[in-house]
Amino acid sequence: MRPRCPAIGGLSLPRGAAASPAGRSQQAVRRAEVKMAARATVSGGGRLMDRIRKWYYNAAGFNKYGLMRDDTLYEDDDVKEALKRLPEDLYNERMFRIKRALDLSLKHRILPKEQWVKYEEDKPYLEPYLKEVIRERLEREAWNKK
Repeated sequence: MRPRCPAIGGLSLPRGAAASPAGRSQQAVRRAEVKMAARATVSGGGRLMDRIRKWYYNAAGFNKYGLMRDDTLYEDDDVKEALKRLPEDLYNERMFRIKRALDLSLKHRILPKEQWVKYEEDKPYLEPYLKEVIRERLEREAWNKK
C-alpha cells in the first residue's frame, strides 16, 4: 500500500515518493517551491521587460539621429490628421528633428552621445492626438454604417 499525503487531500503519493516530516511529499514541496519561484519571476518580469525595451530602443538607432519614437511613425491618413492638430511649436520641433536626422543620415554620421534621445526622455507627443483622430474616424464609420 502506498503512503497517503494529508497535504494534498489524502491522495496517494506516487511510487518512490516519501512523505516529509511536515506531512507533505517531496514533490508537493517541490511544486510549492516552483510556484514561489514563478511568482518572484513574474514580479521581476516588469524590470526585465523594461530593460528589454530600453535595449531595443537603443538598438533601433533612431535616437542616435535625435529622433523620437513618434517621429518614425508611418504617415497614413490618421497620422497626417493628427499632425495637423499638433500645436505649432511641437510640429516645428518635429520637423527640425526629422531634417537634422536626414542631414546626418546623408552624411553617414550620428549625433554625439550626449545629444541622443534617451529612453526616459522620449515622450509620446503625438499619441493623444492620434488616439483622438482614430476615435473620431471609428465613430464616423459607425454612423455611416447606420
